[in-house]
Amino acid sequence: MTAARVRWERIPAPVVDAVVVVVALGDVLLNLEDSGPVAKAMGALACAALAVRRRFPLPVFLLTLPASLMLDIVFAPFAALFTLAERSRDRRLLVACAVASALASAAPWPLNNLTGHERTWTAVYFFYTLAAAAAPVLLGQLLQARRDLARRLVEIEEAREHERLLHSQAVLARERAQLAREMHDVVSHQVSLIAVQAGALQVAAREPDFEAGARTIRALSVATLDELRHMVNLLRASGGRSTELTPQPTLADLDQLLATSGIDTELTGELPQDIGTPAQRALYRTVQEALTNVRKHAPGARATVRLWHADDAFGVTVTNTRSTRPSLALPGSHQGLVGLKERAELLHGTFASGPTADGGYEVSLRIPTHTD
Repeated sequence: MTAARVRWERIPAPVVDAVVVVVALGDVLLNLEDSGPVAKAMGALACAALAVRRRFPLPVFLLTLPASLMLDIVFAPFAALFTLAERSRDRRLLVACAVASALASAAPWPLNNLTGHERTWTAVYFFYTLAAAAAPVLLGQLLQARRDLARRLVEIEEAREHERLLHSQAVLARERAQLAREMHDVVSHQVSLIAVQAGALQVAAREPDFEAGARTIRALSVATLDELRHMVNLLRASGGRSTELTPQPTLADLDQLLATSGIDTELTGELPQDIGTPAQRALYRTVQEALTNVRKHAPGARATVRLWHADDAFGVTVTNTRSTRPSLALPGSHQGLVGLKERAELLHGTFASGPTADGGYEVSLRIPTHTD
């Protein structure tokens, strides 16, 4: 936007209207020679009507036609025609108004004093005035297009800003969901293991100081798990469903997971080497969550991790026996199985969990082969 345009737009509209009326009045006064009272009245009416041309562009233009017919004026009809062209989108109407303005300017007054020679010059003058009347029409349409373009650019910029905001919110939501999943899958896994081991040490302790220390460790672990549960719920509520953003453990880390789980676990079966990384992460997290739940809710139970694959699918099934001793009162986030179901849906697979007939529990994940 240029400095001249900025200065022009700062001028109040009433001031501009007053200037237009004064200039049009001067044009009329210069052409009042040998004019009758009707022509003078039409000229004055045309000049006065220009003050409201912004609100009533078409009626004001029509009021300038009699003055154009009776007087040799230019400014009033051109100003009215320009305002109409700036505000109207009916191009047929604009063409008709330009022709009408040219006819009013070219026709002699009075109309009955038209000889054959004057008819020829009237036709020539008509085309001249028609070309002149096209100037305010084109200028008004150009200004209208420029205003529409500026408005469109503002809308595009607002849409881009809104899109950038949505993108940043989506990225933040994915990061929060990923953080929640990491906290549940990794941190909660480790803290719950600490709580279980501390509880076992508390039961087996013979010295009071040793038992008090184990009790403190277990109490701190339980409090930490409770805090993690609230944080995971908050992050998942703000993050929504999300895919993974950072590298996760895969099947290569499964042996270490079983070795450090503190559960008597048997691993059977195997999977092809060409399974995709997202599917491997889902399988790993399923086993990890299942073993965590065994430690929490079925202490002393044995677990079996069975990897399997067929022509159209592959997956893992984790089954544990019934618990052999009372379980510790450890808080849970209640989001682990929900997260596993979400992982399965992202891979177009299915997740199932439920108790077994002998009092144990079973968790299974099935992933179609074509998704990898």
